[in-house]
Amino acid sequence: MSFQHPPAAGMSSVAVASAQRAIIARNATLSVRRGKSAGIKVRNCASVISTAVSRAVIATAAIPILPAAEERDAMNQRETVTMNELPKGIHQITQVPNDALGNLWKSIIMDEQTKNRLLSQAVLNFTLRQKVARSVIPLHGVIMLTGLPGTGKTSLAKGLAHRIAEAFNSKAFKLVEVEPHSLASAAHGKTQRAVTDLFGQAISEAAQSGPIIVLLDEVETLAADRGKLSLEANPVDVHRATDAVLVQLDALAEKHPNILFVATSNFPKAVDEAFLSRCDLIIEVPLPDKDACLRILRDCLGGLSRVYPEMRRLLEAKGLDECAQACVGLDGRAIRKMVANALASDTATAMDPGSVTMAKIIEAAKTARKVRLKENRA
Repeated sequence: MSFQHPPAAGMSSVAVASAQRAIIARNATLSVRRGKSAGIKVRNCASVISTAVSRAVIATAAIPILPAAEERDAMNQRETVTMNELPKGIHQITQVPNDALGNLWKSIIMDEQTKNRLLSQAVLNFTLRQKVARSVIPLHGVIMLTGLPGTGKTSLAKGLAHRIAEAFNSKAFKLVEVEPHSLASAAHGKTQRAVTDLFGQAISEAAQSGPIIVLLDEVETLAADRGKLSLEANPVDVHRATDAVLVQLDALAEKHPNILFVATSNFPKAVDEAFLSRCDLIIEVPLPDKDACLRILRDCLGGLSRVYPEMRRLLEAKGLDECAQACVGLDGRAIRKMVANALASDTATAMDPGSVTMAKIIEAAKTARKVRLKENRA
C-alpha cells in the first residue's frame, strides 16, 4: 500500500509515523469494505487491518521518536519504537549502531577473547548464511548467553547488536527486543498461537525491512524443557509453545538468513534440549575474577568522578586492591550496587557522595559478600 497524502512540513517524526500508520489502517479498512461490496468473503477483517498496521509499525521503526525541532541533533539519540505501538510480544525496536548500546558493551568487564568470539560468531551469521546452504553448514542463527543473574547477559546482548552494525558500518540493522512474559496465557492454545504469531508474522516481517538482531531474554519462559515438565502439573499449552518455538526457528532459519537470535538464560538446565541443539554458540558469562572486579570498580568510580571530581582520589587509593578482593564472588551488577550502598552509608555521605571514603566502600563490599554467601548457603 502506498501513502496517498504526504506528511505536512514541520510534523514531528512521531506524528509522521502515526499518520502513516493511520493511512494504512484506513486503506486496509476500505479494501475490506470494497471486497465485501463485491461479494468477496473476508473472514477476519480485524486480522487484515491488524496485519497492515503491524507492517506499518515495523516499516517505520527506524523513525526517531523525537520532536521535529530536535531531529537535526538526533544522530546519537536512541531511536526506538515502544511496545505500545508494536505487535504483541515485541517490547521495542531500536536502530543500531547506537551509542547507548555501545556503552553497555563496554560496561561488561570480561575476558576480551570471549567477547571477540561472541562478536565473530555474530558477524559470521550475516556473512556466511546468505551464501552457504544449510545442508553444508546447518546454522540456525541462534547464540545463547548463560550465567548467574547480574553477570551482564542482557546488556552484553544489546551491546552486541551495536557492535555488529558497527562492524558492517551499516545503519540498516535493528535490535528487536522480545517480551516473553506477555505471550503467556491461561487460555488453552493461546500461548502457542501467540508464539507462532510472534515468530511467524511479527519477526518475519521485521526481517523483510533489513537485517535484525532479536533478543530473547529469559528464553526458558519460551522454550521450557519438555522432558522436565509434568503434564499433570503443567498445561499442555507449555509443551505446545516450546514446539511452536522450535518449528518457527527452523522456518526462519530457512527463509531469513538476515536474522540473528541472541537468547539469554539464568537457568540453562530449564531450557529444552532441542532448543540448545539449535544454538550455533553457547557462551557462559562468568562471575568476575579479582582482576575483573578491579576493572569494574575503576569503571564505576571513574564514571562517578565525572560528576564528583573529588572521587578521583579513590582510583589511586591503597585500599582499591583490597576492595577488589572483597568483591570476588559478586556479579558485576552487585559490585556497582555495592558502591551505591557505600554512598548511602550515612546521611552526610548521601548528601555529599564525593566525600565517600575507600574504607566505607570496602566495608560495603564485605557486607555484600557476606549476604551473597549467606544466600548461597540457604
